[in-house]
Amino acid sequence: MKKVIISGGGTGGHIFPALSIANALKRLNKDIEILFVGAEGKMEMEKVPEAGYKIVGLPVRGLQRKLTLNNLKVLWNLWRSLKKAKRVVREFKPDVVVGVGGYASGPIGKVATNAGIPLVLQEQNSYAGVTNKLLAKKAAKICVAYEGMERFFPKEKIIFTGNPVRKDLLNAVNERVEGIAFYGLDANKKTVLVTGGSLGAGSINKAMVRWLEKIAGWKDVQVIWQCGSYYHKELEEQLKGRMPENVKFMPFLKRMDLAYACADLVVARAGAGTISELCLLGKAVVLVPSPNVAEDHQTKNAMALVNKQAAVMVKDAEVVERLGEVMERLLQDDGERKSLSEHILTLAMKDSDEMIAREILKIV
Repeated sequence: MKKVIISGGGTGGHIFPALSIANALKRLNKDIEILFVGAEGKMEMEKVPEAGYKIVGLPVRGLQRKLTLNNLKVLWNLWRSLKKAKRVVREFKPDVVVGVGGYASGPIGKVATNAGIPLVLQEQNSYAGVTNKLLAKKAAKICVAYEGMERFFPKEKIIFTGNPVRKDLLNAVNERVEGIAFYGLDANKKTVLVTGGSLGAGSINKAMVRWLEKIAGWKDVQVIWQCGSYYHKELEEQLKGRMPENVKFMPFLKRMDLAYACADLVVARAGAGTISELCLLGKAVVLVPSPNVAEDHQTKNAMALVNKQAAVMVKDAEVVERLGEVMERLLQDDGERKSLSEHILTLAMKDSDEMIAREILKIV
């Protein structure tokens, strides 16, 4: 039986692609054994077992960009993580290790290459993450989702695969009727989906508060506003008695596929996973890149689409003042929305998970 370790995590943006790759490996080879390695206390320690896979946690933490005493603790945890990673590799004996990015993939990737075990990297963003850049030199293959990644990685190792997305989204295009019923919407109105991810996005929420009165006057428009669990209670109190009837306000989306299915326009952050989903579904989108990410990579992700007329971008610093007018313009211009939808659809790669899985299986 062939054995694969999949390492990485810390955020949903790393976990969900990792699970998609694992599921694709299982579809292509039922006899394969998969072990996940993540960061203790992070989201993957819950999500991976829920998906039916074993996971081992390392005490690894990310370095802070500023010089702080906390980084001494990070280095101590890195040493402990490398020690534990050696034990995991020695006991599990993987035929290949897959790193999907994030600091959790660093120790296991380093230990694997030192032991002569092939390493496959998956880089989701248009600007490579620190961990993947450090591991790239000794990697066997590097699967990427954007053009021009030879800026960061050896050209001969790069394979263009796109980013894996959740399979439940593939049917979302045909689920509008179900989505309208699920979210209690009006089938005769245009729908805007505003989402800042599971925790939420403060600037997007502030923009929605700023434009709520205007949105209330859009008689043929309805909005699904997912504010994030972090902001929900505060906003609920702030907006008590002021929420327009045409706005569905909620902390999280129980059925992301159905929310996408309803949407004529999406407002979202520019994470790699989100962009891959929007490409697959051909959704007109206003991207608001988060400023709180390494190397401002979300702006680079967004610009890759803007340069191909596949998205509209609003800077985070400008979103409070501009979001309402940009939404209104796009809702009134069916032609522009249609053009954005057609262009973003050309960037979709439907079988990214299986493409990556096949590259892994070529090694084992």
